[in-house]
Amino acid sequence: MKTLLRASALCLAMQTGMAQADVEPTQKDAIAMVEKGAAMVKSQGKDEVMKRIAARDPEFVVGSLYLYARDLKSGVVLAHPINPAIVGKDLIDVPDTNGKTYRREIIELAAKTGKGWVDYTYKNPATGKIEPKTTYVLRVNDIVLEAGIYKK
Repeated sequence: MKTLLRASALCLAMQTGMAQADVEPTQKDAIAMVEKGAAMVKSQGKDEVMKRIAARDPEFVVGSLYLYARDLKSGVVLAHPINPAIVGKDLIDVPDTNGKTYRREIIELAAKTGKGWVDYTYKNPATGKIEPKTTYVLRVNDIVLEAGIYKK
């Protein structure tokens, strides 16, 4: 009987986990992830957060939602869990498919107001299609933390 109960509990846990992975993240989820990263920068330092982002820490990568960081002054990508090839690169003037230099807008918004949302288009790795995306931006000292969601 105990084995049956454990098996049932395991199946339920697996189903719940799968259901959560299918749920699209919301703007609240993006804000919460960025704020979690900001709190960690303040408590454990920038280097620790960069290491955890690079290591795809489950706190900072949940389904299609992930935390990444760039330098406030240069716009250079400091950490990215999904596309590590762009780390160390200055992509500030590379436009989206509509010609918008959204990375420059992210840096300008962070420098001016400290936080907010930036809209642009980006290739969704799940669908392979260019889709509208919005990213929450938060300045923490000399870095910008970001997490974005695809708009449906």
